[in-house]
Amino acid sequence: MSELLIKLTWDPDTCVWIAESDDVPGLVLESGSFDALIERVRFAVPELLELNGTAPAPVQIRMVSERCERLAI
Repeated sequence: MSELLIKLTWDPDTCVWIAESDDVPGLVLESGSFDALIERVRFAVPELLELNGTAPAPVQIRMVSERCERLAI
C-alpha cells in the first residue's frame, strides 16, 4: 500500500487551513474549517492522482497538521 503525505498548515494572516503535498502534484486547497479541509482532501487526492496518471491502488493518506500562534504576554 502506498502512503501519501499531506501537510495541513494554518495561515494566521488569512485565517485559513492550507493543504499541500509533494506526493500529489497539483494539490493546493484551503478552507476556514479544519474538518472541511480534510473532506476536500479526501475527494481531491484520488481525482488528482487519476488526472496525473499516477493512481496507485490502494492508497493511504497521512495528514499532518501544524498551527503556530503568537501570544502577547
